[in-house]
Amino acid sequence: METNTNSNVSTMDALTFEKPKVEDGADMWELVKNSTLDLNSSYKYIMMCEFFAETCVVAKEKDELVGFVTAFIPPEKQDTVFVWQVGVDPSQRGKGLASRLINDLVQRVSDKNVEYLEATVTPSNEASQALFKKVARTHETNCEVSECFAEDLFPGDEHEAELTFRIGPLNQ
Repeated sequence: METNTNSNVSTMDALTFEKPKVEDGADMWELVKNSTLDLNSSYKYIMMCEFFAETCVVAKEKDELVGFVTAFIPPEKQDTVFVWQVGVDPSQRGKGLASRLINDLVQRVSDKNVEYLEATVTPSNEASQALFKKVARTHETNCEVSECFAEDLFPGDEHEAELTFRIGPLNQ
């Protein structure tokens, strides 16, 4: 992997990994809209690109967005980066792009005293569970799973519980 530290862009194969720009927010929203992921408002994606660009990553192929991770460092957990959402275009599925995005994120926050990566995953989302367990194996560290939000916290009958996947310590 090549890294251009001046522009915060890294390249692998024909893909580039970079900090998102506000113009990427609409493409992130479109990618999610055309997937099975939970669709947030278009504002959320634009806001993440503007205010949390340091902890988000977009993957592009020939300047077309093909994947992203949105994340932030919670104010009360400065040693943790929380992954909100990972999106991968269908053309890139099965190529390890989600892992590469998260590993790029881990590398980007390594100078911010981040020791843990957290994400919430529903019990039925086996693909995301496997992804975060793989990230822990890649970084040769722990992956602890605990309940975060019980199912009864969500209105209606459409949302499962959310489990916290806590990976770390990183940079051992």
